[in-house]
Amino acid sequence: MMEKEELQRKLTDNHEAFSKFIGSLSEIVANNALPGKWTPVRQLDHIVKSVTPVTLAFAVPKFVLKAVFGKTDRPSRSYDELVGVYKSKLAAGAKASARFVPDTRNDREKLLRAIEYLIVSLNKRMGRFTEDELDTFLLPHPILGKLTLREILYFTIYHVEHHHAQVNRNASHSSAA
Repeated sequence: MMEKEELQRKLTDNHEAFSKFIGSLSEIVANNALPGKWTPVRQLDHIVKSVTPVTLAFAVPKFVLKAVFGKTDRPSRSYDELVGVYKSKLAAGAKASARFVPDTRNDREKLLRAIEYLIVSLNKRMGRFTEDELDTFLLPHPILGKLTLREILYFTIYHVEHHHAQVNRNASHSSAA
């Protein structure tokens, strides 16, 4: 189980690596994609759209989280278990729901500033929860169902890795062309 300090470090490290990579791409590579794939800048927009509700949820009073989403009666899954479930859902055809689909026109610099702000805010807001509360309170996920706060943080850590790998493949193809 990752404790808060490790969660905060991995959230920061993974999102910074992704942002640095997106920021380093030429305009041509950043705004082109393989057929049927999102451009790197659209991938960044998707990450911003995905992290925003998580960051907002961590600002909600605990009694509201409990009243709206409930508390769990099971232990949090491990990082590897959660990633495995997510990968199996993707393999079965799961896709981003409409609210998480990126816009076709994006401002890369604005998105890079937004993700930096969101991760700093999320890490700060996580601090108001105890380790036990991270394993108690629930949040909904559009593909994975109700997740504990710790699980949603695991997802957020993995999700940006997943998209970083996709962007890396896309950028490699674009620069080779």
